[in-house]
Amino acid sequence: MKLLRHALAALVLLSTPALAEQQLSVATGGTGGVYYPYGGGLAELITKYVDDASAVAEVTGASVENMGLVSRRDSDLALALADTVYAGVMGIGRFEDRKLDNVVALGSVYPNAVQIVTLKDSGITSLADLKGKRVSVGAPGSGTEVSAKTLLEANGISYDDFEPQRLNFNETADALRDGDIDAGFWSVGPPTSSIINLATTRDIALVAISDDEIAKAKQAEPVFAAYTLKAGIYEGVANPVNTISTPNVLIANAEMDEELAYRITKVLFEHIAELRAIHPAANDTTIEFSLGATPVPLHPGAIRFYEEAGATVPDHLKP
Repeated sequence: MKLLRHALAALVLLSTPALAEQQLSVATGGTGGVYYPYGGGLAELITKYVDDASAVAEVTGASVENMGLVSRRDSDLALALADTVYAGVMGIGRFEDRKLDNVVALGSVYPNAVQIVTLKDSGITSLADLKGKRVSVGAPGSGTEVSAKTLLEANGISYDDFEPQRLNFNETADALRDGDIDAGFWSVGPPTSSIINLATTRDIALVAISDDEIAKAKQAEPVFAAYTLKAGIYEGVANPVNTISTPNVLIANAEMDEELAYRITKVLFEHIAELRAIHPAANDTTIEFSLGATPVPLHPGAIRFYEEAGATVPDHLKP
């Protein structure tokens, strides 16, 4: 009987893993944008290369919601626009009553370009032409809406000047296709699937932002930067289109284990070719872009990786 008990105990030990695998959640955005495939690709890298960890991408309302999810530790990692991240950490703007200073960055991964899409026969060729029209400004609580509102208000246009619709990327594309709205905002890494799909069924046009409008937007939001959407980026877009962009930041809670943060950051940059095969937005994921575009302090684990990689981490990114 004693031998049987010992045998059973040995069997239990053999069947129990030495370390329980850590399940990580990556908060992204809607399925029609870049956050979801990019975050899904990152989750695959973590599962494949970070020992004793696996990750899954979660569909969310994007930037603003993601800040709350990470701050509450309901998600382990998330993607969010730099203006939203900065506002949340500093407790300004829509975060004035809920400062989220326990959110830190692992780095910035690619820029989001504001893309204002309409149909070619709409007659809309400028921001001013949006007045009196039905316009999707992005999903409620999304970084797209934050960017759209900032850009418009900086140029003297308020929600009172048009009929705002708060639709996600896929809903915006469907509404444009069906004639339910006249124009829609995307703030996303180009090219994005929902616009690609729309352009295969309708003749689309992208609304350019003038140099003066870009300058006014940058005065209102310093993280904005000028960006040019390339000719041919979508079917029917024959010429380059000037717009603005905002970096996307990979965020985590400050209480994330330092070793885990280090390994995730290391895996992201050392296996970036695999992520680029999933989505071209990852072409902009470089150490140089990350350190030059991140608006809030980095996690100590991320700093450790960048310094090991031979990069100089700016003082304002250190805790």
